[in-house]
Amino acid sequence: MYQLALIFLAAILAGFALIAVATNAAVTFLSATIISVLVFVGAIAIIVFALALIYLALKALFNKLF
Repeated sequence: MYQLALIFLAAILAGFALIAVATNAAVTFLSATIISVLVFVGAIAIIVFALALIYLALKALFNKLF
């Protein structure tokens, strides 16, 4: 289960990296549409995998308590 949590954490970091690349690329050569899509995909990845990590944490907590 810890490996799964690390994979989800890596996915969250990848979402942050995607947003950082999109904002840094904004000053170079990408169009506004591509940049907004990259930011949207990065934000969705962060939200989804953060919720998955919270679910794993709560599942581990309640399995130990009950």
